[in-house]
Amino acid sequence: MMVLPQCASKILQQKHLFMSLSASSAVALEHQRIQLSPTSSTNCQTFLDVSEEAAQNIALRMITNACTVNGVRIGIHFSKEDDSNFLRLVISHISACLPLSPYLFVIATTDALVICGSDADDMQRAVLLASSKFPGRVDAVDNTGTIIAQAASIRHSGSSSCHEDALWDVLFNSVRAHNPHSPPPGSRSIDQILSDARAKLERMTPQQAYDALHDPTYPVPVFLVDIRPAAQRDREGEIRGSLIVERNVLEWRFDPRCEARLKIADRYDSKIILFCHEGYTSSLAAASLHELGLWNATDIVGGYGAWIAAGLPCQ
Repeated sequence: MMVLPQCASKILQQKHLFMSLSASSAVALEHQRIQLSPTSSTNCQTFLDVSEEAAQNIALRMITNACTVNGVRIGIHFSKEDDSNFLRLVISHISACLPLSPYLFVIATTDALVICGSDADDMQRAVLLASSKFPGRVDAVDNTGTIIAQAASIRHSGSSSCHEDALWDVLFNSVRAHNPHSPPPGSRSIDQILSDARAKLERMTPQQAYDALHDPTYPVPVFLVDIRPAAQRDREGEIRGSLIVERNVLEWRFDPRCEARLKIADRYDSKIILFCHEGYTSSLAAASLHELGLWNATDIVGGYGAWIAAGLPCQ
């Protein structure tokens, strides 16, 4: 579960409040060269005057309450106002207030989500991440041709806590430091993946596999399965008594719930012994069968090469 920083938690607590900036907040923003446009002092403000002032207050409040991640201001504002012209007005004020500062903000309404940012790459990542979290809801991406004031609109984002967490995740992951030569957090090397896969298996030597296959008293059905491609089988030979099920269809052939399964794949406790050329692909494949509930699936250490080296029968 993602833990939000203190400033983000403050925003979440205040998301339903509509407040104007205090004088002290305005002073705090002076070092960012934020200039407030004068408001009308007349008693009869026009609708445009009111909209302008409201948009300006929202923009300034978002900037004031923003978190800073990797030098980029990020924040979320929830609004009941769905008018696209008003939302564009808010975006324009944010852009005007932060001409030199990087930022990435989300304005969420009941019917739309607007993402605005100062950097094209951050915006692209945010749009892609938001699209994955809100599938089928992307209406349009509006790029004004400048880095500042780009926006993306997403329909029916809502304002549930689930959606809010998803939006924060979009912002944090969009502005985090990206080094194309460093592995992303949470990724694993193939060595780690292989090690994790083998940790699930009770791997067998070629002799153990041969004995299990020919033991009439073995408590469950035993199948020796050759997952090598045809070219390898033609070049190296085959093991007598093995089933040929190539890797690309393995799960479909052994999942008891699948209509494309083999007739023998009608139970979950079968001993399915896989082998490939050297015992690497077979380990990953056996771990995949475990995901289907076939917990007796395993493979041969060393694969077909080890079988031949042990002098066991082949054809």
